[in-house]
Amino acid sequence: MAGILFPDVQAPDLHVMSFNVRRRFDRVTWPPADRWPMRKQRLRTFLGANRPHLLGSQEAMPDQARWVQDSLGSTYGRLGLGRGKDRGGEGTPLFYDRDRVEVDDWQQVALSDTPDEPGSTGWGNTIPRIAVIAQLRDRATGARFTFVNTHFDAFSRRARRRSATWLHDLVASHEGPLLFTADVNAHVRSGELAGMFADGLLVDTWSYAPVRHSAEWGTFNNYAAPRVGARRIDALLATPDVGVRAVGIDPRPTGTQWPSDHLPVQAVVRIPVGSAP
Repeated sequence: MAGILFPDVQAPDLHVMSFNVRRRFDRVTWPPADRWPMRKQRLRTFLGANRPHLLGSQEAMPDQARWVQDSLGSTYGRLGLGRGKDRGGEGTPLFYDRDRVEVDDWQQVALSDTPDEPGSTGWGNTIPRIAVIAQLRDRATGARFTFVNTHFDAFSRRARRRSATWLHDLVASHEGPLLFTADVNAHVRSGELAGMFADGLLVDTWSYAPVRHSAEWGTFNNYAAPRVGARRIDALLATPDVGVRAVGIDPRPTGTQWPSDHLPVQAVVRIPVGSAP
């Protein structure tokens, strides 16, 4: 695959990606571009070529999560389970390159008033929403940091506002550097998500980066030609102590079509050494 936005990112920098891989639906009447058997190889080609050190994914069914992990390569680990009461079904798994990153600890919580109850809902979301929270260490530098990956509700503005506040409170309760990836289902800088940026605890890497490797494409293109200036609903945020080196949104199809109805958002970051989450 030619023209990779961030080829061969080396320490002390980390290559981070947020990518909604689009849930598989087993319906023969579904548009061909959206059918998993038609696009799974495109996803494998894209991920195998880019191989970010950290990937926060959304909408992955268990078999899709395995496909993503296999596509990234044998050095990659996976954190996260399904969002259902039995921990099955669609999830927001986090993938990491074990050669570069090791896991100190991790947990999965529900975005609800009962975060430790699998399958719980609340805040206006009628289907379960979850987050994977991992404590990680960069093997190359020794830097420790927190990585959070989630998927805000698609239907309830109230749920998205409350989820934004949850994220703010989570960051406020943690020490040290933190990275956040998500499909937030609203423009990253919209008023309903302002709580994410309250008190300056998080920054939007797109606004913060000194270098952009692409235009600001809308990230939900739904298999159509992407548009500059459309809503950027896929987020890659960081605490201000994280050095954001560059960002980019890859608008190009893989072959003749896109591997998902979303575009991947990417950043190259540098975690400060000496801070522990």
